Amino acid sequence: MKAKDILSHVDHTLLKQTATWAQMQRVAEEAIRYGTATVMVPSCYVARLARIYGARLKVATVVGFPNGNASTAAKLAETAQALADGAAEIDMVINIGMLKAGDEKYVTDEIRALKALCGERVLKVIVETCFLTREEKIAACRAVTEGGADYIKTSTGFGPQGATLEDIALFRAHIGAGVKMKAAGGIHTRAEMEAFLAAGCDRLGASSAVAVLKDAWEEEQEK
Repeated sequence: MKAKDILSHVDHTLLKQTATWAQMQRVAEEAIRYGTATVMVPSCYVARLARIYGARLKVATVVGFPNGNASTAAKLAETAQALADGAAEIDMVINIGMLKAGDEKYVTDEIRALKALCGERVLKVIVETCFLTREEKIAACRAVTEGGADYIKTSTGFGPQGATLEDIALFRAHIGAGVKMKAAGGIHTRAEMEAFLAAGCDRLGASSAVAVLKDAWEEEQEK
């Protein structure tokens, strides 16, 4: 794959607790220059980025991040504010404890409520696979599908393990036809990015994708 094509599937991500406004501006400008799908940032920066960069930049943010165990009401309020600030996409974390306790309905209902609020804007659902058994991952696939989300996403990147190709294969076998897949967490090389895309992912969450691919991208522009 060309570097340009890979980058078009990347959410250029900066979610570190120590991230500053200057760093947010840098990743936003990189996202625009290299044509990433979005820039993925903490919600406190959404309004400023949307105001400064406008239609040139698609801004995404996270909700219930990274633990997922805020109340549904809190997640809805967080989502509503992010959408009002100009977020084009929302990546929410499920309530992992509820899923592990067998309360699949709670998880499904929460996803459905956030998707209803997002409307035409994209909702991705982070299920944090590193904490789930195989059967719980399958239950998460059902909840994401029945809740009407646009994407199922592997990981926050803050857990002990990120995306694996095995989990993507499991997702692919159990999600509904309308659900896309996003791999995130621990994706650092071009080979890894290409492997996840080849496995059927439509989106990648990666903080290092631009750094890894920008030289190849520049070479492609010169040809």
